[in-house]
Amino acid sequence: MDFMQNFSLKGKIALVTGASYGIGFAIAQGYAAAGATIVFNDINAELVAKGIAAYKEAGIEAHGYVCDVTNEEQANETIAKIEAEVGVIDILVNNAGIIKRIPMVEMSAKDFRQVIDIDLNGPFIMSKAVLPSMIKKGHGKIINICSMMSELGRETVSAYAAAKGGLKMLTKNIASEYGEANIQCNGIGPGYIATPQTAPLRETQADGSRHPFDSFIIAKTPAARWGDPEDLMGPAIFLASDASNFVNGHILYVDGGILAYIGKQPK
Repeated sequence: MDFMQNFSLKGKIALVTGASYGIGFAIAQGYAAAGATIVFNDINAELVAKGIAAYKEAGIEAHGYVCDVTNEEQANETIAKIEAEVGVIDILVNNAGIIKRIPMVEMSAKDFRQVIDIDLNGPFIMSKAVLPSMIKKGHGKIINICSMMSELGRETVSAYAAAKGGLKMLTKNIASEYGEANIQCNGIGPGYIATPQTAPLRETQADGSRHPFDSFIIAKTPAARWGDPEDLMGPAIFLASDASNFVNGHILYVDGGILAYIGKQPK
């Protein structure tokens, strides 16, 4: 068999959570191009409808479901419904997440818990829901969308960093616990990606200069640019494909080299 067929996702069913737009949408597009059947969820019907329309515009027939990833009962019902209507999930991408940029001393415990609930408990709940059928089928891929904040701290993101650090370790533990069942669990840690959500941070200022945060990111990134959502497609396809069958418990940082770089010497 042609070795490159190991990168094909033909015949696979991929569930990407929170993939109505942004990074999740880009990953799902890559999976569709590699031959996978795309399933996604979002928290309400309006977002699911917008997602279906966006996939249709991109020429992708996607299956959308309303599901709150923090609701274990709803998650289990949704996975059962997907299995009945589409098939057993081969690939789960835990992409749904939020960030709240609030200084720690000003952040309420309620806000902290909400970020942990969505960004860490959500992947636990969704992974737990798909694992029994993956074990029965004899293979499966779980990919957690981690972050550079799985490794680094930064002002105003205490909850997010705590959640993403926990998600890194959940990734390693799923790999440890279910590797013998031929299930690989890995993570992707995106760097700063140019999405509609980050557009305000990249806007040219009134005097023609870069936004201060934009300048900061460019200076900290050896690639000297923001990542594009498409930069995540190749890594996501690799980790979802048979080409990565002996890669388990790994976090692949797609960050343009930020984590390898100490920064430029001041002039």
